[in-house]
Amino acid sequence: MATQIPPQTRQTQLQLDYRAEEYTSFLNRLKQWLFNGYAGLVYLFLYAPIILLVVYSFNKSRFPTYWTGFTLEWYQVLFNDHLVGMALKNTLIVSISSTIIATIIGTMVAVGIERYHFRTKPAVDGLLFMPIIIPDIAMAIMLLVFFNLITMDLGLNTIIISHIAFNISFVAIIVRARMASLDITIEEAASDLYANEWNAFWRVTFPLLIPGILGGALFAFTLSLDDYVITNFTSGPGSTTLPIRIIGMTRRNITPEINALSTMMLLSAMLLVLLSLWLQRRRDMS
Repeated sequence: MATQIPPQTRQTQLQLDYRAEEYTSFLNRLKQWLFNGYAGLVYLFLYAPIILLVVYSFNKSRFPTYWTGFTLEWYQVLFNDHLVGMALKNTLIVSISSTIIATIIGTMVAVGIERYHFRTKPAVDGLLFMPIIIPDIAMAIMLLVFFNLITMDLGLNTIIISHIAFNISFVAIIVRARMASLDITIEEAASDLYANEWNAFWRVTFPLLIPGILGGALFAFTLSLDDYVITNFTSGPGSTTLPIRIIGMTRRNITPEINALSTMMLLSAMLLVLLSLWLQRRRDMS
């Protein structure tokens, strides 16, 4: 005969099981609280300086560390600064020109590497990652030495060439990732419908690559917009860009005008990222 468990022992066992479940639930909640608290501290560490930068761009005081009131004076001073306007013009010329050229070349490189097989493909793959791996200071020195060897005067042209050199890799990698996710049978179906290789690419593959191309272009534009190290080494007289202008302003005195200028650049970068995400989501939905 099976032994029967006394009711008192059974009740004690149920109480122990209930306490064990409560303890486990408490540990899980504690882990979640600790994780959320740690994540909050990390986000605070990352974004608190940005928030302070934006807030103190509206500071009425000339000294950026003392809050005396709200004002838009420094944005008015910024918009009336002729040197900042020239730097903005140079920055837009460099960013737009380098982005267009790097996007075209990077897209062609991505298509060539992903769709075709050739003997030097591993070497090309390695060269493609070199501008991303090597430090900016090393690349800046190499570009400066190259321009000196070919006796090319430093200016906007050298800055544009330098930005194209490091933007091609980023565009190619982004477009290549997009191309790797495409179904190659779609192109084969286009060929079965008597489309030649060019028509199959232009009418089938290229529309599917547009999200990756736009993402790579916007990423390249953002990198070119706020690059300082390479631009500083390859710039010449009359080719000052916004990052160089900001560094020059901080060497004299840090005023809320610098905060206002940095806020405008931050806002521009955020708008570009949001535009890229919106275009990609819209394309995926369609």
